[in-house]
Amino acid sequence: MRIAILDDYQDVARSFADWSRLPGDAALTVFTDHESDPEALVARLAPFDILCVMRERTPLPASILGRLPNLRLIVTSGPANASIDVAAAAARGVTVCGTPSFGYSTAELTWALMLSLALRLPEQAETMRGGGWQGEVGSRLHGATVGIVGLGRLGSRVARYARAFDMTVLAWSQNLTPARAEECGAILTPLDDLMAASDYVTIHLRLSDRSRGLVGADRIARMKQGAYLINTSRAPIVDTGALVAAVRSGAIAGAALDVFDTEPLPPDDPLRAEPNILLTPHIGYVTRENYAAYYDGMVEAILAFLAGDPLRVIVP
Repeated sequence: MRIAILDDYQDVARSFADWSRLPGDAALTVFTDHESDPEALVARLAPFDILCVMRERTPLPASILGRLPNLRLIVTSGPANASIDVAAAAARGVTVCGTPSFGYSTAELTWALMLSLALRLPEQAETMRGGGWQGEVGSRLHGATVGIVGLGRLGSRVARYARAFDMTVLAWSQNLTPARAEECGAILTPLDDLMAASDYVTIHLRLSDRSRGLVGADRIARMKQGAYLINTSRAPIVDTGALVAAVRSGAIAGAALDVFDTEPLPPDDPLRAEPNILLTPHIGYVTRENYAAYYDGMVEAILAFLAGDPLRVIVP
């Protein structure tokens, strides 16, 4: 039985779970790099019976799954994975299972990014490393307005953080009601009005046909000149090109991004050279607590599958 762990960028999968619990005939292979070429990916994965995948780092569409003759089980970190064609897997008799996951860290990262933008923390730290002193002038969050696009599990947590800072909280999502917004301490606001009124706009939606391209050039153009946009959700929700153009022109003050259209972000991507866009390498879920839940959950899922009683099965 051959098992592959994909995209273990930090080479930590073995240390966050007891893989020795697996049967003695289990051969574990860990890939610490990312393979994006479809032909090379098929060649890499074809020998394996079980794939352990981290979030959406490696998509598994029908075109890939149909060329993996030995595949019996896919275990993804978290309870769902939009980049796996679950229906195609089921049609081939491949079981797809998830793991436990915690969303706290993404909300905490959102707040860390907001504070960093407000206080100009990266610039201040760089000034200190260069021997300087107080090179920037920051702003406080107290009394500012935050617009939360998506008031679900993560957005509602961000709303609680904002209330603790005495901020005005506006919120919008497709199915949000005034009562639910009020319950979270927010004011239900039409999306265009939210974009125009907010000092900080933060995205907390799932990527879907409804949300793809939702924050496009027209909505970015509605933002205040001194406003910031934060995206820790999924890159295609925001028109990155329009966002970069708005920052470069000074139409808005800046942005913070933890998610990108291509991941890992290529070393020569122009985003890396934008001084007013704070970048982090998709670390909203990269915490010790999440990794322990993910990788231990993968071992648990494999053992349950081999025992004939798979758990946390993801259905089409």
